[in-house]
Amino acid sequence: MKYLFIDTCSNCLIISTIINDKIDYFFIDKNNNDTSSKVMKVLKEAVDDINTVDKIFVVNGPGSFTGIRVGVTIAKTIGFCLNIPIISLSELELLATTNTDTKYNVSLIDARRGYVYAGIYDNNLNVYLKDQYILASDIKYPDNYTIIDNYDNIDLLKIIKKHEFDNPINPHDLKPNYLKKTEAEEKMN
Repeated sequence: MKYLFIDTCSNCLIISTIINDKIDYFFIDKNNNDTSSKVMKVLKEAVDDINTVDKIFVVNGPGSFTGIRVGVTIAKTIGFCLNIPIISLSELELLATTNTDTKYNVSLIDARRGYVYAGIYDNNLNVYLKDQYILASDIKYPDNYTIIDNYDNIDLLKIIKKHEFDNPINPHDLKPNYLKKTEAEEKMN
């Protein structure tokens, strides 16, 4: 089986191919400031023939509004045009794949003005606190936890193995998971 993994949700661009439970290609740019111009070039490097991909895993948020849309749009387009199944994943769950010696990983992404996107997962990626947009000071931390706010030691195979047999999403039903309203939506209310 050949899988394509796409994550454009933050300033960290990750593109990978996984073949028979092994990472065949892995690209990460932790200081990416130009996702749209880089992602297609990296995809061409990752997959020589897109028709050989059996499944697409795409991170659909939370994170940058524009970044999320780039990855989701690419996954939807490829999935629809080539009839490739799509599995959506959480950015916060991806962060929680980091191997730690604590019982829980608290995944945090800065959402500005004191807010964060937060999710808490145990070592098997079971949800302790559902992904949410929350004031950082309002988080109720469990005992024995580690805060994860970077991509230094993520375990891509761990999240792929957990979701490998999830039901795929119809490309038309794949939606970004922003977790918060856009600034324009907030101003309308």
